[in-house]
Amino acid sequence: MDILGIAQQGLPQAQGQFDKAAQRIALVGQNQAGRNTGQSQTPDDSVSLSDAAVSLLGARNQYQADLGVAHTANEMEKATLVLLE
Repeated sequence: MDILGIAQQGLPQAQGQFDKAAQRIALVGQNQAGRNTGQSQTPDDSVSLSDAAVSLLGARNQYQADLGVAHTANEMEKATLVLLE
């Protein structure tokens, strides 16, 4: 089993989740600006800030977990090399 490979696959997934949530939050900002000028392009309820915030936190947690797995894999490889010496 390639533990480091698993962690490396998870990092882009977390980044993608983060990017999607950030785009949803940006839409809220655009909708707020559009509402001020009377040019709202999407309905106000199309983006939920609380859902986007939960997504951001989930992406952060996933990223931290993947980095933790990568760190642990690195430590395991070091320990293995020490044993082989």
